[in-house]
Amino acid sequence: MADVRVTDAVVIPAAEISTEVFRSAGPGGQHVNKTDSAVRIRWTPGASRAFAGLSDETRAWVMQRLAGRLTLGGELLVVARTSRDQNKNRGDALDKLAAIVKAALARPKKRKATRPTKASKERRIGAKRRRSEIKRGRRGEE
Repeated sequence: MADVRVTDAVVIPAAEISTEVFRSAGPGGQHVNKTDSAVRIRWTPGASRAFAGLSDETRAWVMQRLAGRLTLGGELLVVARTSRDQNKNRGDALDKLAAIVKAALARPKKRKATRPTKASKERRIGAKRRRSEIKRGRRGEE
């Protein structure tokens, strides 16, 4: 198995990934009952050398983003069982792993403040005017 390239700066070494195969339900008839075609990949991001080139801040950001997907032991589990072919499932699992880590690396865009539109200003002023009329009607002025 080769290293998993997430980005140019993040490459997960193959030695850190453990692969486990097991029987998968689904299409395949009796073939399903005798072959281990599903693949489960385990990777521990906290102890990985994959983030060595990143800053401490970025490393903490990634770990925070992955926290919900980690097991109690700190492992990230990825399962692939869509195909009847073990090699295809292994490739799918590695692709999923790369996609998960890449999504965790992504930072949200900074949004800049925009001016309110003319229509929204008019809606706000109209709502204020209507509310004012309601309150003026309660005063009981003669």
